[in-house]
Amino acid sequence: MSQAQDGSSRELRRRLELFQLIFDSIHNGAMVTDAAGVVTHLNKPYARFLGLSISKSIGQHCTDVVENTRMHIVARTGVAEINQIQKIRGQNILVHRIPIKRDGQVVAVLGLVMFQDVGEVVRLAKKLRHLESQVKRYREELMALRSTRYTLESIIGNSRVIAELKQEALVAAGNTYPVLIVGESGTGKELFAQSIHHAGSRRGRPFVQINCAAIPKDLLESELFGYEGGAFTGARSAGKPGKFELAHGGSILLDEIGDLPLEMQPKLLRVLEEKVFERVGGNAVIQSDFRLMAATNQNLEVLIAKGRFRKDLYYRLNVMSLVIPPLAARPEDIIPIARHLLRQATAASTGDEIRLSPKAINALLAHEWPGNVRELSNVVDRALSTMRGDVIRLRDLPIPLKRERATAGQVPVTPIRDVQARAERDAILNALRQTGNNKARAAALLGIHRTLLYKKMSRYAIPLKR
Repeated sequence: MSQAQDGSSRELRRRLELFQLIFDSIHNGAMVTDAAGVVTHLNKPYARFLGLSISKSIGQHCTDVVENTRMHIVARTGVAEINQIQKIRGQNILVHRIPIKRDGQVVAVLGLVMFQDVGEVVRLAKKLRHLESQVKRYREELMALRSTRYTLESIIGNSRVIAELKQEALVAAGNTYPVLIVGESGTGKELFAQSIHHAGSRRGRPFVQINCAAIPKDLLESELFGYEGGAFTGARSAGKPGKFELAHGGSILLDEIGDLPLEMQPKLLRVLEEKVFERVGGNAVIQSDFRLMAATNQNLEVLIAKGRFRKDLYYRLNVMSLVIPPLAARPEDIIPIARHLLRQATAASTGDEIRLSPKAINALLAHEWPGNVRELSNVVDRALSTMRGDVIRLRDLPIPLKRERATAGQVPVTPIRDVQARAERDAILNALRQTGNNKARAAALLGIHRTLLYKKMSRYAIPLKR
């Protein structure tokens, strides 16, 4: 043997010894088979774990060395098996089986065994499943928070107008047309909107609302349509979805729609017609399937005449409409609502029944309720905080109601102008109801010209489409 050949042989032996040292130093078990499944290499940690002799194992078929092995199957299929569970010596262990190929053909298979019991992996998997279930629960809770608290059963009242409004709300719930809800502040416009959403097919999806009067004009567009990261100073780096994006699949309520800035109205009209929009600072088109509802305490037709509201947007919003009369116009609802509020307030605390004395009832009926149901709720809360026992008496009511009752006299006097106005409004509503909202026939029934009918409808905030 020449000196060069001898040096090359020593170098080869050195490299083989190094490879064997590395192979035996692997903490995990390692085994190599040839294409026929015969063991060619077995490292010391794996041999110790198996309780076998390395020299006796090499040359045997893998199935005779390791129980439940699939090394020979991987050699045949050429498909790696990663993170597989294999039971060895009574333990469920994680293993990898990796085919080694030359020119596309399997020439060997490397098996790696993670000595840690798979129980640790299972515990991690269980923890991951627990976290996933928590995320799912939080998502469901968030969806519930975005959804509705009120249903049609939440609308309390014995008056005919409330019964008719609940029926109209039920009809609105059966379709996806836009709904315009008109009524004074505190009459329950949001309650009707949530009831329509809850009674419809989108009840399990988000109910998103935004008060158009409460958001600064400069921020309203980003609130409605969202924004991309860095779109403006103070914007989140990750951006933020808008209300229309969050309402996908559900409903959105634009409260105080009459206060929507004029420059925002054409943008809103485009979204309503096309159901697409772009975030502020973005150029990607976002589609959202939402059901629109709007609410206002203003006469939009008057705003149109003043140039403060677009006529085309009004017609787009006012496909279906609900007009909620003030509480003073339906006195038969005052006491049922008060008693309902009392039941709600006491159910969360004592659960005891709280009654109203006859004088307290008379005082509540005599009040004009300019703040509507919201004011009534405030009066009930204040009475509960001052009452003694289980009966609300006249002395427990706020001072204005007591004074009003004391100074009312035996025969309450209502200004003739108010009586005439209320009678005119009721007559118009009855005529429209009898004629199926036919303006010409309603005007004929009332004995007035149709033009005068339109003027009076505008004065009394009666929508043209009912």
